[in-house]
Amino acid sequence: MTQTDLTPSAWTDGGRGTVIHWDVAQTSLGPMLVAASARGVVRLSFGEDPAVLAQRFPNAELVQGGAEFAKLLAEIARAAEAPGETDFDHIPVDVSGTPFQQSVWQALRRIPKGETRTYAQLAAEVGRPGAVRAAGSANGANHVSLLIPCHRVIRTDGSLGGYAWGLDIKAKLLQREGALLLV
Repeated sequence: MTQTDLTPSAWTDGGRGTVIHWDVAQTSLGPMLVAASARGVVRLSFGEDPAVLAQRFPNAELVQGGAEFAKLLAEIARAAEAPGETDFDHIPVDVSGTPFQQSVWQALRRIPKGETRTYAQLAAEVGRPGAVRAAGSANGANHVSLLIPCHRVIRTDGSLGGYAWGLDIKAKLLQREGALLLV
């Protein structure tokens, strides 16, 4: 997730000077919107209208499709169907957040497929055991679900908690990864 070049993130100034390719793949979880800059995926969501990209990136050039982007979209769509069989670490992301959010997102990427962590464990993992709510907020601020697997975080009581794209999708992703769910 660390950016090593000097190109600004697509999240800087509404994407000014950035070309963002996007498209929607039909998956068994519903329509999946994927958008990427030259640096990496900036948005991955389910059931979200593509018009939201213009709101998030009002100064970017939004381009639907493209040959190279089609390969990325197909790879991510395959992964949505079988998340337990695919490793996302090689897919670059272009995200922007506070240092705390970045540390939470890095911790999320370290959770192995088929495993879950509680919000309390996530807070402890980033060295802030008292920041359970902040860890939950950082989890919810993730713009690239699946690639930063926020669906792997559950409540201490074993219930699913929340998920921006609905608990049904969260449960299906966890089941496809082979996670044992109490609920």
